[in-house]
This record gives sequence, structure tokens and C-alpha cells, in this order.
Amino acid sequence: MADAEDVRRLALALPEVEEIDSEGFDFRVAGKGFIWSYPERSPGQPRRIRTDIAVLYVGDEAEKQALLLGEPETFFTAPGYGKMPLVLLRLAQVDRMRLEELVTDAWRMRAPGPLAAQFSEASGLSDADPA
Repeated sequence: MADAEDVRRLALALPEVEEIDSEGFDFRVAGKGFIWSYPERSPGQPRRIRTDIAVLYVGDEAEKQALLLGEPETFFTAPGYGKMPLVLLRLAQVDRMRLEELVTDAWRMRAPGPLAAQFSEASGLSDADPA
């Protein structure tokens, strides 16, 4: 079972990651967010930052739908996220190894091409290999 501290440890281990000051966690590479705490909004209620749920960048609609349909107990979406390449991830539903894969994949999709390629090369991965 993963948690917010696992997200923080994994994100900060990646090259050129910046943690944005927030109530929860918020990580960016080259100014682009790749994983952050879910800002839950309920009608008539103040926004609540959920550190047990992460907003995760997935790159495209096909990947988003594959995760949502294939693992609905782990991934979901909410109003306002419909057209964006983002899923909501229940951290308690993944182990640390799976979380590392998800965080690294999100980082690779948001990092500048040369940085992602350099990281893949240093990690022994090709650009076609999943992280």
C-alpha cells in the first residue's frame, strides 16, 4: 500500500523535479505537473486536499481509458477532468513498485525530450520501453 510519502520520495528521486509548496504534494518537471494531490471539490463545501488520492498525468485519452476501464478500483475520474489526460489514483490500491512505475512514466511524458532520453539511457531503458 502506497502513501503520500512514497509519492514524494519517488518523485524527488527523478531528475530536475521541483516540489511546489502546497497543502499536499505537487511535483513538476520543466514547469509541467506530473503528479499532485487531488483537490476534491464538493458542492457547497470548501475544497479539500486529498493526499490519499493523486492526480496523475497519463499522456493521452487511450491510456486514460485503459486505466479507468481496466482497474476501476484503482483509477477513476471526476468532474472537471473529463477531457484532460489525467486520472485519479487511489494510493492505497497500489504497492510501492507499481507507484514507482506510474510516477516514472508520468515524469517521462512531461520531461523535456533530451532529459527523458538521458534518464532512459542511464536507467538502461529505451524510449520504447515502459519505465
